Amino acid sequence: MTRTHRRRDPSGAAVLVALCASYALLRRPILTWGATAEEAASRLPGDELLEDADGVSTRATTVDAPAAAVWPRLAQMGPSPRGGAYTYDWIENLLGLDMHSADAVLPQFQNPQVGDTIGFGANRMRLERVEPERVLAWRSEDGNWVWTFVLREHAGVTRLISRNRFRLPKLVARIGMLPMEPASLVMERKMLRGIKRRAERLASATST
Repeated sequence: MTRTHRRRDPSGAAVLVALCASYALLRRPILTWGATAEEAASRLPGDELLEDADGVSTRATTVDAPAAAVWPRLAQMGPSPRGGAYTYDWIENLLGLDMHSADAVLPQFQNPQVGDTIGFGANRMRLERVEPERVLAWRSEDGNWVWTFVLREHAGVTRLISRNRFRLPKLVARIGMLPMEPASLVMERKMLRGIKRRAERLASATST
């Protein structure tokens, strides 16, 4: 009796290896969109809130406006009745986040204080560091997520830097984060551009 040996089709494994290799090349640009090499590698204010991070992203944009025009957008970020997150509201609201990006500056939310809390779905974020027109840092109540905005102004132009730091204690969480990274880029790029557009418009209006 002759045994027939089935050969495994290697094409599936080859595709998987190719995809993994491709993402390894793309991962750094995904995690550092808009940031300079120096910004991505540097220690920023707020990093001390979560030293042993398993995942870090640093994304940035240049705003043709002073930090004073950018800060109001950061100060009022959060779910309704706050100013939203300046990204794709419809996506965030599918997730039940109740975000409504405001075009106006909301005076009642312009004085953030350390200890203030803001809800982001299942996460509740506490303000841990507030330096007006320089630094705004939130930390999740479980301590596993820190989100910091840093403003660096020079000659009336501001670098807006957004850094996320995550602690992912379980391997499954680290693996699960990988497909979330490109999605987070889509949302955060829209957010940074939304803040940029609003800040530049405010600066233009106040200079006339």
